[in-house]
Amino acid sequence: MLRELKTFIAVARHGTFSAAGQQVGLTQSAVSAQMRQLERDLGVRLFDRTGRAALLNASGQQALPLAEQILSLYEQMAAPTDVAHWQGELKIGAIATVQTGVLPEALMHFRQDAPQVDLKLIPGVSLQLLGRVDAGEIDLALLIKPPFALPKELDEIPLAQEPFVLITPATLPGDDPLALLATQPFVRYDRGSFGGRQVSRFLQEHRITVREALELDELEAIVRMVECGLGVALIPQAGLQLAQARVRTLSLGPLTFHRELVAICRRGLRKQAALSFFLECVKAAKG
Repeated sequence: MLRELKTFIAVARHGTFSAAGQQVGLTQSAVSAQMRQLERDLGVRLFDRTGRAALLNASGQQALPLAEQILSLYEQMAAPTDVAHWQGELKIGAIATVQTGVLPEALMHFRQDAPQVDLKLIPGVSLQLLGRVDAGEIDLALLIKPPFALPKELDEIPLAQEPFVLITPATLPGDDPLALLATQPFVRYDRGSFGGRQVSRFLQEHRITVREALELDELEAIVRMVECGLGVALIPQAGLQLAQARVRTLSLGPLTFHRELVAICRRGLRKQAALSFFLECVKAAKG
């Protein structure tokens, strides 16, 4: 049944028998035969077939994380107990501030102990990386906690909290963050991003109407714009690690809000040995 489960996962991720067949090295008819056999063995239908598409029905959605878990456990049975002898591939997605923050130290420790595991790093923004985990394209993503409930197939592991701060041009006078936000041009953290939504909520809660100068989705670009005198900005403190800029940083004091960094993976892979060990390296690097 293991081969049928592997094919089932491929169909669930790629949406058609043809695309799944290309992934696992089978013809479309062979994939179809395996799925019929799996449905007979389980006694339930797993897909709603519409034209060429094969969409998971309620039973299929319930079976998918269990299938991933079964395969993960099977792989662990054959895995060597010595970390140094682990093999395979691990695809890790990470947002920019994680790449320049905790990730280098975590990667160093992982490679020292598990040198035969092939680590692939995929950069991206939080929403994009979340979609790639959900689609099974990457194994783990390090990103900002989504402001909505995750699909039940995904697991969320808290990592750290990072405070937001107000940054201003180095020569701009004034120490009252709310007054500066109300009177100075504002370089806005993109409202479509998870962090940008938190900024928008903060402004709404404090009834601050800003005078927008720019709206950007790259923290380094925001810091550079502020450095050049184009306005003030609210960014997570970790964003200052991206650029050693000449800006002034003001704490929000009791008004401080935070973004939460999390790791997200598919539930069936949570206990996969290499992935679990990589998470341990990340948590150790956060120290």
